[in-house]
Amino acid sequence: MNKSEASGKFDEIKGKMKQGVGEAIGDDSMANSGAMDQVKGNAKEAWGRAKDAANSAGHTSYENDRTYPADERMREDKHNLRDKVTSMAKDAKEAVTDRADDFKRKRSA
Repeated sequence: MNKSEASGKFDEIKGKMKQGVGEAIGDDSMANSGAMDQVKGNAKEAWGRAKDAANSAGHTSYENDRTYPADERMREDKHNLRDKVTSMAKDAKEAVTDRADDFKRKRSA
């Protein structure tokens, strides 16, 4: 576990606690802040895992795969990993936006 993953896990736990306390005492601002801490923590953990994966890809040898030169294959793997991470972040943002919009609609109805 690297620093980004550890920091992310801490933010996630802190956010869960803050959200729980906020909901228990009826403080929506605190509960919302806790939810955002959880999102931030998950993003940090994902970033840390992506860094670890990219670093390990840099140390992997593709000498047995003669289809592509090793450097080209490594660049392609790193590119694909970055695409997956950014796609997951975008999906998470859209899911949060959709849930927030649903919540607003329900509150205004």
